[in-house]
Amino acid sequence: MSANVDILFEPFTVKGMTLPNRVVMAPMTRRKCPGNVPGEDVAAYYRRRAEGGVGLIITEGAFVNHKAANGYDGAPNIYSAEALAGWKHVIEETHAGGAKIIPQLWHVGAHRETGIEPDREVPGCAPSAIATGDRETPVEMSQDDIKDCIAAFAQGAAASQAVGFDGVEVHGAHGYLIDQFFWQRSNQRQDEYGGSFDNRMRFAKEIVEAIRAATGPDFMIVFRFSQWKIDDYETKIAETPEELEHFLKILADAGVDVFHASTRRFWEPEFEGSDLNLAGWSKKLSGKPVITVGSIGLDDPSWAGANSTDVDELVKRMEAGEFDLAAVGRQLLSEPAWANKVREGRYQEIEPYSVKALKELR
Repeated sequence: MSANVDILFEPFTVKGMTLPNRVVMAPMTRRKCPGNVPGEDVAAYYRRRAEGGVGLIITEGAFVNHKAANGYDGAPNIYSAEALAGWKHVIEETHAGGAKIIPQLWHVGAHRETGIEPDREVPGCAPSAIATGDRETPVEMSQDDIKDCIAAFAQGAAASQAVGFDGVEVHGAHGYLIDQFFWQRSNQRQDEYGGSFDNRMRFAKEIVEAIRAATGPDFMIVFRFSQWKIDDYETKIAETPEELEHFLKILADAGVDVFHASTRRFWEPEFEGSDLNLAGWSKKLSGKPVITVGSIGLDDPSWAGANSTDVDELVKRMEAGEFDLAAVGRQLLSEPAWANKVREGRYQEIEPYSVKALKELR
């Protein structure tokens, strides 16, 4: 007998906006936007998930207006007139389906390589000229580059607000540009953006402050962060709860309303001596609403495939107040109606995730 899932489908109010429930669609890159413009198929993709019972959709990463922001052909931007018109239609379709929607503002940093659109001659840039994984070495960002990137995030947020998005998410996780500033291994700068913990936080802090200034006091800002990186699953930005508290306070003071704590397995504890996961610690230490994420609805964190499973552990933790919202990723690729089927107890009808679901993602 599965747990009572009612709490997942209770409304949740944040920043004066009421979400119809606590199920969030996690951001997942699709590379289905020719010319970096979201088209009719993108609008239909998100509407299906809205009609399937999701309360809040966080879009795939949309790259900001900086020459080196994009890392993947077919990814959407969040600044051109054509793309913003496309996003306006996505918003209309998502709202018609019953969900709220926010874009994920993105700059990939060192993950970009020469040859990627829109300007294929532009190399990647990063806090320091240090390659990640087996990629080419990026260009170290100048002070002007940093200022331009901060302005680009603010511009993207203001444009998002103007076309009708319900807020924005800043992608500060997984080893992309903002996270590269956090991480000592990728940030070896000698100026005020490198060195001490506070200096390495400065770039993110100034981005959030610029977004808040550009959008006003009532627009929702979500910040996604992670301990792990694409190239290092074991690393940590914050080794202790005290370091995590300091990290969160800097961002909250800058204007973050909601933290999106990205983990690979939501049920794993973050620090010794407590069962709280990263989202749980983030809520406890910041007092802000928090989204948890990581293999929800699946029994295997790998991308190769996984079996669908119940949400009893998720429900138990949410009922205990560990976190407020739950972001579902891969399970929503194979099963757009996942939320409705969970709410109605129709687990046996949920399409299991498998590699074939990547066709929808990619």
